[in-house]
Amino acid sequence: MILFFCLVFGGLVLWPDPQSLVSALTSEEILFSIQLSLFTAVTSTLLCATVALPVAYALSRYTFPAKEFMGLVISLPLSLPPLVAGIALLIFFGPSFFGDLLRLIGVDIVYTTAAIIVAQFFVNVPYLIRVMRSAFDSVHPRYEHVARTLGASEPAVFFQVSLPMSRQALLAGLTITWSKAMGEFGAVLMLAGATRMKTETLPIALFLNLSTGDLDFAIASATILLAISVGTLLVFEYWFGSKRMI
Repeated sequence: MILFFCLVFGGLVLWPDPQSLVSALTSEEILFSIQLSLFTAVTSTLLCATVALPVAYALSRYTFPAKEFMGLVISLPLSLPPLVAGIALLIFFGPSFFGDLLRLIGVDIVYTTAAIIVAQFFVNVPYLIRVMRSAFDSVHPRYEHVARTLGASEPAVFFQVSLPMSRQALLAGLTITWSKAMGEFGAVLMLAGATRMKTETLPIALFLNLSTGDLDFAIASATILLAISVGTLLVFEYWFGSKRMI
């Protein structure tokens, strides 16, 4: 099985002519795709972290009505095919009351860079919430209780006790969320479209070039995505060591 995986992924890198691959990797189109992918993935990951931290902490530490239902709804995008999530977003920001309201104030999301960020956020924030909730669940409430008895405020308890004790899992979650955002295709295709040099992230570049038969550029995009996946895996393993999160 290991040999099979090595042959499959190795063939992706070794099959094309090295000169053609280098030429494709340094082309204006691929460089644009790299820059756009990095910008949108970093932005959406930061947005995911901003939302996921308080939501995950609330789900982990507090009891309130409809808590389980809220957790179920938040996790729903995880079970949806990305194309379905993308179509739902397209309807929401397109021919709907909310979409019309946004256009009235001069904000148009569909088929823009903002659409890429929104799609990546929508698909990935449920995953990060689950990871962060598990991380906070692993911190025994006794430590927080001791901090409160010593006079620490709720923000101090969160930032000085809960967050530092779960930072390893949180950093790994952020890394994987970023990697997932870099490779997001289905939802981005539906909401942002596939326009060269406009909404062309790396997965979109792979799709466009494969559709037109330009295999060198498609393989260049795939090679970069493969390198990102391998790098993310190495970072994940380094942070967790033997304490892997599965």
